[in-house]
Amino acid sequence: MNKIYVVSGWLPAPNQRISKTILGLFTCVVLLALSPQANLLAQTQPTVTYPRMVGYLGVLHPLITRNETGTETNFDRYYVVGLPIGLNLWKTKQLGFSVEVVPLIRAENGNSRVANVLFHPGVLMNLGKDFTLATRLAFETSGRYGFTPVLNKIVRKGPTNSYFVAVPLPVRFGNDHATSFTVGFQFGIVF
Repeated sequence: MNKIYVVSGWLPAPNQRISKTILGLFTCVVLLALSPQANLLAQTQPTVTYPRMVGYLGVLHPLITRNETGTETNFDRYYVVGLPIGLNLWKTKQLGFSVEVVPLIRAENGNSRVANVLFHPGVLMNLGKDFTLATRLAFETSGRYGFTPVLNKIVRKGPTNSYFVAVPLPVRFGNDHATSFTVGFQFGIVF
C-alpha cells in the first residue's frame, strides 16, 4: 500500500487534495467577503449629480502687495491673515458659482484686529486634473473693490473631504488709495 505523507501540511494526499483545495478557496472567499475592504471593492463609484454644492474653509496669506508707492510684504512690519469661508455651487462639471466671505486679521505692534471683511462672489471653471480657476469680484468693508483671479489645485482627495492650495491675485481700486496688486497663498479643506 502506497502512502503519501504530508510534510508540514503543504501538500495533501491525492484523494484529499481536491476537497482541501475547494475548502481553502471557499475560506478565502468568505474571509474576503466579510472583510471591510470587500465593502469598498463591492461599492461602485458614486455618480456625481449636478447641481452640486460643497463648502470650504481656508487660511489666506497675502504675500506681496505692489502699488505706485512701492512694495509691501506680509510678515515684515505686520502680519495679515485671512480666513475664507465659502460655498461652491457647481451647475455642471465644468462651470459653477461661488460665494466667499473672508475676515482679514492684522497683527501689528503687539495689537491685532479684524482689519477688513471681504465679500467675494465669483464664477468657477474646472480646468481638469483637479485645477479650478475662480474669477471673483471683490467688495471690502474698507471701501476698496476690485477683482481676484484664483488658481486652485486639489492636492489630496479623501472620501469625505479634499485639501487644496490656491494662488489668489487680488487687484483693488478705490477709497482714495492707489490701485494695488497682491500675490497670495491659500490652503484649506473642501467638504
